[in-house]
Amino acid sequence: MEGARRIDTELAALGHEVEVACLDRPGSAYLDDYPARVHALDHARPGYRYSRTLVPWLRANRSRFDAAIVNGLWQYHGLAAWRALAHTATPYFVFTHGMLDPWFKQAYPLKHLKKWAYWPWAEYRLLRDARAVLFTSEEERIRARESFWLYRCNERVVSYGTARPPSNGADLANKFLDNHPVLQGKRILLFLSRIHEKKGCDLLVEAFARVATNDPDLHLVIAGPDKTGLIPRLRQRASELGIDDRISWPGMLQGDAKWGAYNACEAFCLPSHQENFGIVVAEALACGAPVLTTNKVNIWREIEADGAGIVRDDTLEGIVDALQTWLSLPPKVREAMSSNARCCFEDRYQIRQVATHLACVIQEGLKERGATTP
Repeated sequence: MEGARRIDTELAALGHEVEVACLDRPGSAYLDDYPARVHALDHARPGYRYSRTLVPWLRANRSRFDAAIVNGLWQYHGLAAWRALAHTATPYFVFTHGMLDPWFKQAYPLKHLKKWAYWPWAEYRLLRDARAVLFTSEEERIRARESFWLYRCNERVVSYGTARPPSNGADLANKFLDNHPVLQGKRILLFLSRIHEKKGCDLLVEAFARVATNDPDLHLVIAGPDKTGLIPRLRQRASELGIDDRISWPGMLQGDAKWGAYNACEAFCLPSHQENFGIVVAEALACGAPVLTTNKVNIWREIEADGAGIVRDDTLEGIVDALQTWLSLPPKVREAMSSNARCCFEDRYQIRQVATHLACVIQEGLKERGATTP
């Protein structure tokens, strides 16, 4: 929702008219300040979110639009879009948002078998008949081909992103440090995301223990919500490794506290086993924090190409090597990588750039079939 909100804001600023059809309940508070007209159709059942109202609404309104964008897979709205829009004068484009990553096939084989029941008659047709299927990175595009053998679509990479951070980053960093005195004067490595096994938090704790002796000022901050009860186990392991006083657990950080943490750290760590895009990575880059991550985070190729971070395997040895490599870099090289991080964000993930590219892809897609450019 937040990503769509930001992109739709920028599309409107670029002069495009945007409307949103969704299966949320009318009057939902989170829709109040949406930057476009919202048609909240409701009537969706839990789970697959089947709705009798969506296809008739799309058929009745499709002639008003030059194109439609379908966000996400594996729920009824995709099949509804295919039923209402395929082979009509209103083409549609599909954002997969990482939902074809083969990691899910390996991690959740039973769920993958269930998805096979939907695939041939729903998602496969949705993708096959789309004017273009949109991926947020080259890696996502490549990996999507590995999930289902019955796969055919017109692939395009359009990126994703977020808005620029607050301009008073230094002030927010000082405020963050004031609120966490133990971090004053420390070299902060920051993890900020959901605290979940998929994110490689256990690897980060183990790897940090191996490099912590290199510098007594080195300190790890692990911030984020924990809905699976992982923190107690991580803290117990940190205590066994003798580094419990070198790790802070501030919980979920939002607003100024979040931006303060990004600006106070010297590097951002995300050792995930699977990550389609990682909006936190874009936010860290925007604040000039080099990213230490894995080649399972789908924008790793772009980070590596721009010299905006260090990429390794999602193994303990890989994370240890990433941390050791960072700590061994001369200060001038670290400063250059910080500058590269900001440039990477501005060139690839600044939301105005993303919206502009998306609009161009849609316009090109319309021209391919002889449609009028919106």
